[in-house]
Amino acid sequence: MHSAVLLIEFGSILLGLGLLGRAAGRFQLSPIPLYLLAGLAFGEGGLLPLGASEEFVAIGAEIGVILLLLMLGLEYTAGDLVTNLKAHYPSGLVDCALNAVPGAVAALLLGWGPVAAVVLGGVTWISSSGVIAKVLGDLGRVGNRETPVILSVLVLEDLAMAVYLPIVTALVAGAGLLAGSVTLAVALGAAGLVLFVAVRYGRVISRFVSNDDPEKLLLVVLGLTILVAGVAQQLQVSAAVGAFLVGIALSGEVAEGAHTLLSPLRDLFAAVFFVFFGLHTDPASIPPVLLPALALALLTAATKIATGYWAARRAGISVRGRWRAGGALVARGEFSIVIAGLAVGAGIEPSLGPLATAYVLILVVLGPLTARYTEPLARRLGGRRTARKRSSQTAEPAEAGAAEAGAAEAGASVGES
Repeated sequence: MHSAVLLIEFGSILLGLGLLGRAAGRFQLSPIPLYLLAGLAFGEGGLLPLGASEEFVAIGAEIGVILLLLMLGLEYTAGDLVTNLKAHYPSGLVDCALNAVPGAVAALLLGWGPVAAVVLGGVTWISSSGVIAKVLGDLGRVGNRETPVILSVLVLEDLAMAVYLPIVTALVAGAGLLAGSVTLAVALGAAGLVLFVAVRYGRVISRFVSNDDPEKLLLVVLGLTILVAGVAQQLQVSAAVGAFLVGIALSGEVAEGAHTLLSPLRDLFAAVFFVFFGLHTDPASIPPVLLPALALALLTAATKIATGYWAARRAGISVRGRWRAGGALVARGEFSIVIAGLAVGAGIEPSLGPLATAYVLILVVLGPLTARYTEPLARRLGGRRTARKRSSQTAEPAEAGAAEAGAAEAGASVGES
C-alpha cells in the first residue's frame, strides 16, 4: 500500500512538473520559480502535504544538484579551471566583500550575535550553482563569452565552502580551536587532493571511463560522480565541488558522450531538487520575517549584479555581457539553506531559519528573472540616457546660434541708428 501511494505521489509530481515546464516555455521563462512554488504549495503547511514520497524526493534532490554541477564541469577541462582561478581570484574577493558583509551586518543589527553574523554572511554570500546552471542552460547562454566568468565566480564560491563550512560547523558547535583546526585541515586536504587528481590525471581517468557502449559509459560516469560526491561530503567538503571536479577531469569524446547521455537525467533530477526545496518551506513561517528578508534580498541582488559586472569588466567582456553576468549571479539556493540549517540545528537563533528561507525563496524566484531581464533593462535605460544627452547636445548649439543671431540683429540696429 505504501509503495502504491509513493508511486502515485511521485508520478503526480513528475506530471505536474512537466505541465509547469510547458506553461513556462510558452512565455519563454525559466520553470524554476514555478517548480519552487509548486513545492511550497504541497510541502509543510501547504495545501496538500506529501508524505510517502518525501524521502525518495530528498534523494532525487541531492542527485539533481550533483548532476547540475557535473554537467557544468563537463563544459571545461582541468586546464581551463586552473587558468580561470588564477585569472579571476580577485573577483572572488570582491564577491565575498560585497555580499557577505550585508548579511553579517544585518545579523548584528538584529542583535543575533557574532556567530549568527558569520552564518548569515555565508547565506547572503553564496550564489546557487544549481539554479544558475539551470538558468544558463534554459537561456542558451552556456557558450557566451561571459559564462566562464560566471562559472569562475561560482567555482571560487564552492571551493571557499570547503574552508567556510568546517569553520561554521566548529563555531555553531562551540568546538575548541584544536578540534576546529583538525576539521578544517581534513576539508582542505580532501579538496586539494581531488583537484590535484583531476588536473594531473584527468586524461588517465578519461581513458578508464571511455566506452563505446552508451549504457556502460552512463553507468560508469554516473557511479563515479555520485561516489566522489559522497566521499567529498563525508569529509566535510561539498558534494557539489566533488561532482564539478569529476566533470572537469573528463575530457574529449568521453565528456561529449557523457553530456549527451546525462542531459535528460539532469533536467529530471534538477526539477525534483527545486520542488524539494519548496516542500521544506512552511508558508506560515515566512510572513513575520518577510520585510527584513525582502530588504536584504534586494540589497544583495544589487551587490551580486555589481559583482558580476565588475568581474566581467575585468575580463574584457562587453557592456551587455557584464550586465548578463551580474544578473545571472543573483540566485541563492542550496548552500544558503545548508549554512542556515547548521545554525538552526545548534539553536543559535530561532529566527535565522525562517529569514534565510524567505530570503532564498525570494532570490531563487527573482534570480531567473534578473538573469533574463537585467541586460535588456540596462540597455533600455542606457539608451534613454544617451537620447537625452544627444538632445541636450543638439539644443546647446541651437541656443548658441540663436544668441549669435540676436547679437547680430542688435548690432545691426545700433548701426542703423
